[in-house]
Amino acid sequence: MIASSGDISTLIKENFPSLTDSQLIEEIARVGRIMTFKEGEIIMDYGSFIKMAPLVIEGTVKVMRENRYGDEIFLYYLSAGDTCASSFSCCLAQKRSFIKTIAEEDCKVIAIPVQYVDEWISKYRNWKEFVMQAYDRRIMELIDTIDSIAFMKMDERLMKYLEDRAFVTGSQTIHLTHQEIATDLNASREAVSRLLKKLERQGVIKLGRNRIELLES
Repeated sequence: MIASSGDISTLIKENFPSLTDSQLIEEIARVGRIMTFKEGEIIMDYGSFIKMAPLVIEGTVKVMRENRYGDEIFLYYLSAGDTCASSFSCCLAQKRSFIKTIAEEDCKVIAIPVQYVDEWISKYRNWKEFVMQAYDRRIMELIDTIDSIAFMKMDERLMKYLEDRAFVTGSQTIHLTHQEIATDLNASREAVSRLLKKLERQGVIKLGRNRIELLES
């Protein structure tokens, strides 16, 4: 998608209020480009070299991690106003991606070529602070994920997962199959289906065909 530098400057100001350096915003607008991804499209895959750092301006991106046996687990979501700290890490270290990012719904990002990620850290204090804040947010989310795995029962993890997705998408209706949820939580489909039915009996959710509605408590 082709957008003018003025359009990109406006999108940065609207979605990333912590980016305040006018020269930095001007440079992002000059070298960045708008990219769109359809729901379910892989944005960055395991083992790929990072070609751009994304600034999310619309939609939701799901971040996944894979172990040596090919099992995947959901880490966190990115929504408008977020960026992927892991992509910064790969850019700075010039290494292949250790995560996978997928468009959870149609999304739009400002793509920044990798060479500028490192260059701007020494050039713009505002960019350095922005990158460090992104790391801090993602670390806290990863700690939260670890805590949920270590200390929460499976039904609590499932409910947290549903609430998190409802929050980032802005909808109480979640369009996912039981298998998709099981994959994200690294659980069996049977276990997820059983727990979803339990939550429905408790009046917390309402199940439909590939649809889960969170009810007001």
